[in-house]
Amino acid sequence: MATSSKAGTQGSLTNDDLAPVPLEKRTWTTWDIAALWVGMAVCIPTYTMASNLIGGGMNWWQALLAVLLGNVIVLIPMVLNAHPGTAYGIPFPVLLRASFGIYGANVAALLRGIVACGWFGIQTWFGGAAIYSTAALIFGFDPAAKTPIAGLGISSGQFLCFLIFWAINVYFILKGMNSIKWLEKLSAPFLLLIGLVMLGWALSAADGFGPILVQPSSFATNAEAWTAFGAGLTAMVGFWATLSLNIPDFSRYAVSQKAQIVGQAIALPTTMAFYSFIGIVVTSATVIVFGKAIWDPVELISMFGSPLISIIALLALSIATLSTNIAANVVSPANDFSNLAPRHISFKMGGMITAVIGILMMPWKLVADPSGYIFTWLIGYSALLGPIGGIMIADYYIHRRKKLDVAALYYTHGIYRYQSGYSIVSLATFALAVLPNIPGFLMQIGVLDKSNFFAGLYNYAWFIGFGIAFFAYLTLRRFFPNK
Repeated sequence: MATSSKAGTQGSLTNDDLAPVPLEKRTWTTWDIAALWVGMAVCIPTYTMASNLIGGGMNWWQALLAVLLGNVIVLIPMVLNAHPGTAYGIPFPVLLRASFGIYGANVAALLRGIVACGWFGIQTWFGGAAIYSTAALIFGFDPAAKTPIAGLGISSGQFLCFLIFWAINVYFILKGMNSIKWLEKLSAPFLLLIGLVMLGWALSAADGFGPILVQPSSFATNAEAWTAFGAGLTAMVGFWATLSLNIPDFSRYAVSQKAQIVGQAIALPTTMAFYSFIGIVVTSATVIVFGKAIWDPVELISMFGSPLISIIALLALSIATLSTNIAANVVSPANDFSNLAPRHISFKMGGMITAVIGILMMPWKLVADPSGYIFTWLIGYSALLGPIGGIMIADYYIHRRKKLDVAALYYTHGIYRYQSGYSIVSLATFALAVLPNIPGFLMQIGVLDKSNFFAGLYNYAWFIGFGIAFFAYLTLRRFFPNK
């Protein structure tokens, strides 16, 4: 097996952030990996995840099952793609060079990076909303009385709080990976405690679980139910389809394969299901306490009778959002952008590029419509990321039998150069795997008229893209092994 040394690397393809992590610096234990996932999974989108599914017609247990099953499914590529990171100490964009070529890797890495920029903006928007509600409680103004800025659609106060939370994120970006490990490790137990407190409040205030847990599904037929469940399941897989690709960015610091496997398995699906369940129970309680279902935790916390308790809770929500954002939405694009020009773009500069793009994408518009959030955003990008995952796993496990020449990954004229730095096989496979989902996406955004066939395919976009890419890649590699 090749070693993870930097000997023979060429400067144009590496820097200190992209180079293999030496063995003495691989210190993340099972607890560190588990804490990472608790810190990332406990966030506002997880809390509200079931609401989008229930709003689409599911009952509570169908929604929770979709969340749990989706995260169990995505755990499989997560663990598989983490293996080369731990084995060789290399980050995601460098691993991509093996299958896509030393320059073709940038195509796949940028697709992942741009999605992360959108998520960075969404989480920053949620964190800014918590700060805005906190400011309303402290200074006594009505958060609903706001005048939108022309062209933005949000008020100056909301935008200012968005920028404040953005600046806090930038602080941790500039501090680097060690600060991220510290943040996740300290926040994980605190965030779980906050979840238990909210669950206790709900059970006490509603004297039980409330009406949402006895609310039936609204589907007229089993066919409608299965269609909605399939779309919901794909959206849940899509939620972490991003991390299932760039998990080597973290697993490269793991002390062993056991640490990354056990740490992820015990924390990812359980935390996602637990926190989604809290969102269901707490919202169910709001129907009794406030006379309506309040899915937005920021709005709910601001309605607590005690300003002090509300402020503490909102600050806790901000910490939860921060811990998710830094780990899930900064590390990958920072490395991805760095991979474009390693000699000129460091991890910190890549993180700053991410932060700026996150503002420009106006994330408050991405989450304004729950339907658009699931069917356009979550499923839409899963149609792009599923094929990349299929290619990575087929290449590493079947084609290469888990053996990489690490030094060659940093050579401009090594075995991973393919054709002028691009693997035509991988790029052709990617295009082939994305193609069946394009009509469904165009129908979703209103460009094409509805078609039951393509709409049905689109509901399973990640699975279709992953499956086609996995088998097509192996087939093409057999005929064109070095192309």
